[in-house]
Amino acid sequence: GGTKPATLETGHQIQVPLFITTGEKIKVDTRTSDYLGRVNS
Repeated sequence: GGTKPATLETGHQIQVPLFITTGEKIKVDTRTSDYLGRVNS
């Protein structure tokens, strides 16, 4: 699958999969700024 840029609440921008929507909570590796997955809430 493809990726797209996403801006976090902190203003930091990372690449996330295309299926992630605005407002969705995600897990991010703070050491590498890599997308890890969705948060189940």
